[in-house]
Amino acid sequence: MLYVIGIGPGALATMTHEAKEAIEDAEVIVGYKTYTHLVKALTGDKEVVKTGMCKEIERCQAAIDLALTGRKVALISSGDAGVYGMAGLILELVSKQGLDLEVRLIPGMTASIAAASLLGAPLMHDFCHISLSDLLTPWAVIEKRIIAAAQADFVICFYNPRSRGRAEHLARAFELMAPFKCSDTPVGVVKSASRKKQETWITSLGAMDFEPVDMTSLVIVGNASTYVSQGRMITPRGYQV
Repeated sequence: MLYVIGIGPGALATMTHEAKEAIEDAEVIVGYKTYTHLVKALTGDKEVVKTGMCKEIERCQAAIDLALTGRKVALISSGDAGVYGMAGLILELVSKQGLDLEVRLIPGMTASIAAASLLGAPLMHDFCHISLSDLLTPWAVIEKRIIAAAQADFVICFYNPRSRGRAEHLARAFELMAPFKCSDTPVGVVKSASRKKQETWITSLGAMDFEPVDMTSLVIVGNASTYVSQGRMITPRGYQV
């Protein structure tokens, strides 16, 4: 049995009961070391297999190999395992290797949902997720997606917005959106949602300061209807109030 679990953004309070039960049922926990630390209160004396950054294939293969020995294994991802997580890679490996292995996918709260709840209600109408990491997706493709989403007036949630190696990607994304979104379009930023160092702030497209944003951040850019009231972002659904 291989559980592929979304543990949510960080706090145990935001983890589903199903995820907690799956971790408790598992004999071995496999995950990126930061994520295994987040669920330490649930793992007890279980065997924990930790890997570092950029070891996704090795991590998934280790989880599969352990599960094939007959043990119950939990592979954990932050947020939802099917949103920039390990669910797709696990299913690809199992399929390509022709394995007879039971895989259960356990959903979790995504970073965008957690961040949105802290900012107000910015996702009340159509929205999309775009990762600014070009490690697996060509930057030219990412630029096309940013332009298309801005033209269509989606609320846009930017994952992996800014790192040391990609310090200018977020600024470039804002340049690409500028012809299609007003400079006063509300922008919300949440760092380390539901974790100890959580921070939130609301600014605008034209006043955005990129320097404080890092890889633990989620950036939400509103649509043409989004506004700020009493310190909260609101994107109207269209109800007549």
